[in-house]
Amino acid sequence: MTSGKKMIAFLGTGLMGAPMVRCLLKAGFPVTVWNRDGAKAAPLVADGAKQVQSPADAVAGAEVVFTMLTNGAAVAEVLFEKGVAGAMSKDAIFVDCSSIAPSIAKENARLLGEYGIRSLDAPVSGGTAGAAAGTLAIMAGGDAADVEALKDVFAALGRVTHVGPSGAGQICKLANQQIVAVTIGAVAEAMILAEAGGASRAAFRDAIRGGFAESRILELHGGRMVNRDFVPGGASANQLKDLDAVMAMADSLSLTLPLTRQVRQAFADFVAEGGAEKDHSGLLLHLEKLNRKDQA
Repeated sequence: MTSGKKMIAFLGTGLMGAPMVRCLLKAGFPVTVWNRDGAKAAPLVADGAKQVQSPADAVAGAEVVFTMLTNGAAVAEVLFEKGVAGAMSKDAIFVDCSSIAPSIAKENARLLGEYGIRSLDAPVSGGTAGAAAGTLAIMAGGDAADVEALKDVFAALGRVTHVGPSGAGQICKLANQQIVAVTIGAVAEAMILAEAGGASRAAFRDAIRGGFAESRILELHGGRMVNRDFVPGGASANQLKDLDAVMAMADSLSLTLPLTRQVRQAFADFVAEGGAEKDHSGLLLHLEKLNRKDQA
């Protein structure tokens, strides 16, 4: 260890991973980084990170190993095909911050247990703004003692809550994504209604701030809608992936979730129209298109 701080490996330095690494570095943790596209990890060297060329090299000697990857398949590949599980110290704790299916998180935890490695599924909410500010909401599934052991590390990234056993973090993240998606849809529809009735979208948003409709979605995503800034903080393709996982879980539990099903279809249509890499607040564009058709 360096200066009493835990040695950290961070695998996946994209939109969310890179600012999370910077928060860890600012807190004084030594961080080794790897990304499939090395160009996305290279800028972190100037901030004090060490970059390596393989994930197995990154985790050698690490006490905490983070992943922030695209999906469950990417996490499993890095762990079990690219040698991370075999290269990790048995004293290390694996922390997956990716948003993946709960069943995959549980299976990864089981397989890592066969290697003698402790693990947490710890997806996050707060977007790129929260990642940069170190104010993420972190939902941790696994052993409560492991969450407690990493409280200093999590404190650099945001606020962590232990929500249950392996897989529970991912279940809570899916529920979070339900709320985010449905609320984005509600804000977008309200803006369309307000403007159609003669009000300014910007003034409408300002007018309802502080009332019962106030939310982070209204603040951040509503602002994106007013400014028509759809550079992705959270890509619509990823929002759709999460909603697909929600519906699969709902079907497995024989649950009827009509609002989620409807907003999932809206995101599927938006992605099919070319909105995959636009921010999920860009659902506004799809709803505007629907209303132009209706008026034609």
